Formats: sequence, C-alpha cells, structure tokens
Amino acid sequence: MPVQSEPSTAPAVITFARELEAWRTQAGLNKRELAKDLGYTDSYVGQIELCKNTPSQEFADDCDTFFKTNGLFRRLRERILDTRHLAALPPGFAQYLGHEATAVSIKNFSPILVPGLLQTEDYGRAVLSANQRPELTEQLLEERLNRRNILATAQAYFTVDEAVLHRVVGNPEIMCAQLEHILELAGRPTISIDVVPSSVGFYRGLSGMLILLGMEDGRSLAYTEASEEGILIVDPARVARHALLYDSVRGHALSVHESPVLIKRAIERLRGCQT
Repeated sequence: MPVQSEPSTAPAVITFARELEAWRTQAGLNKRELAKDLGYTDSYVGQIELCKNTPSQEFADDCDTFFKTNGLFRRLRERILDTRHLAALPPGFAQYLGHEATAVSIKNFSPILVPGLLQTEDYGRAVLSANQRPELTEQLLEERLNRRNILATAQAYFTVDEAVLHRVVGNPEIMCAQLEHILELAGRPTISIDVVPSSVGFYRGLSGMLILLGMEDGRSLAYTEASEEGILIVDPARVARHALLYDSVRGHALSVHESPVLIKRAIERLRGCQT
C-alpha cells in the first residue's frame, strides 16, 4: 500500500495502530526491535503505528503469531477492508448519512453536480470512478443508490445551478438519461426541483453544496461540502444561518414550473450532439 502523507482518520486503521503499539509496549519492545523480530523495516512499523500505511495480510498474521493474539490483528485488518469505503468519504459525511436516513425533509443545493439522491446509476458511477479506486467505486455506488429510498418518505427540495445541466458527466447519452430521470422525479408530489439560471450571474452559495435536514423531533441539521471537505453542523444558530443562505439561493431559482423548460432544452442540446 502507498504511504500517506497525512495519518488516516479511519477508526479501523487507528484501532489497528493502537493495538499494535499496546502489544509492542507490553512486550517491552521499541519499534526498531519489533521490526527486526518480525523481519520488517523500521519505517514500515512506524508507518503502521502512525496510521500512514495499511497493514498487509502478512504483517497482520506475523503480529498474531509473534504476540500470540489468536487472530486479533487479522480480524482488525479485515475490519479495515470492510470499512475502507467510509475512509473515502469526505470528513463529516458518514455522520451526515446516519441523519439523512431518518430525515422528514431534505433541502439540497448543488452548484456543480447532480445531487447524489437524484443520480442515475451510470451518472453516479462516472462521478465516483473519477475520484475513487476501482475496488471502491461499486461499493460506494451501491450505497449511493440505496440512499434514494429516503425520497419515498421525506419531503425533498432540490435546487441546482444551470451549469449542472450542461456539464456532461460520462458521455452525452449518460447525461441525457440523467436529465430525463430528473424530469421524472420532478413530477412526484413529494419532490421539488428548481434551477438557478446562468443569467443570474454570481450569487451567494456558489462556493459549495449545502444540505439542510429536518428531523422528526423538530431539530434541523446542515451539511456543507467544498474541495472534498465536509462539515456536519448541528449548532442551532449556525444551522439557522445556513438555512438563510439556502433561502437566498433558492430565491434566485426559476419556479418549479419554469425549471423543467431549462432541463428539456439541455436534453435537446445533448440529443443534438448525439446525431
């Protein structure tokens, strides 16, 4: 595995590192001594304990044999592999997903891409494969598609910048199918979709996506993301500020009756590219 410049924040990786340090310390060994006994370099053992490298299967087995742990390190490594897709998510997003699944209302603004809850399988695969290792793409895609179940129970409002309609993801055929899917969803009574036209120019909100969740107990949460960094916001005062920002953005959007016209024009343009 390639060495990371920054320590991993994945809980499973951290647990492996802490257990390794604990067993090494209990045995009265420093990193250099353990590395020599196991047949690895000092730097490799150091990288594992600093969470800058993922332990190999061989290393996990060697640790179990050396410390006589009855398979502890093998199980910890399996946990790393089982949860590695979570490490690929922006910070804060995993926690957000736990709230999204039980939300009664969702308000989503996206200035760059079609929101995940509205994505087709092909569009989602094209987005994820551009940023993730192949072995993670399908797992992340499956979870993204499963999230769409919330649309059957929550009242959902989606606002997108017009640029989202014209940014071809995958190829024109995939993009055309994606926009047709949005039109179909817009016809549902529990889903509202509107578009901020490019004629608006610059407006507040273009710096990043924003999601507001309304919970059954009356609480509201906010999640914002930019430059692959995510922040889950639970403080009521900060959530209220983001709610005002969302209202400001949506104030620039065309009505839910006018917005489909822009979407249909984008579809026609894509079909023209295919002929």
